[in-house]
Amino acid sequence: MANEQIQMVMIAVTDMAKAKAFYAEQLGFQVTTDYGQGDQHWVTLALPGGGATLTLSTLHGNMKPGSMRMYLSTSNIEETYNGLKAKDAKANDIKDDLYGPGSGVKWFDLRDPDGNVWQVVQS
Repeated sequence: MANEQIQMVMIAVTDMAKAKAFYAEQLGFQVTTDYGQGDQHWVTLALPGGGATLTLSTLHGNMKPGSMRMYLSTSNIEETYNGLKAKDAKANDIKDDLYGPGSGVKWFDLRDPDGNVWQVVQS
């Protein structure tokens, strides 16, 4: 595989309205597609800095809501943390031991409405 990239990550959600609000309003992702038909609904969102997109889906298939753990990097962990807290995101406190005691790598985590974990790491 040469020059390949991850294009999209799909996350199973139970309540699309709550999930969409969390990702768009609290995390600041941009909604690029919002398509629903009956109980089948998906929303695709893009990160402000580009890269792979995130698709929220009520079509679970073999996915289980709340079973994902994803990592985001940020160049300013305190600014990101404070910005999320200002938008009422329930982020856990910043820690400095991502790779074990004394590693000095700052990080915090938070959960989406379905319990999927986002770990935000200082880059």
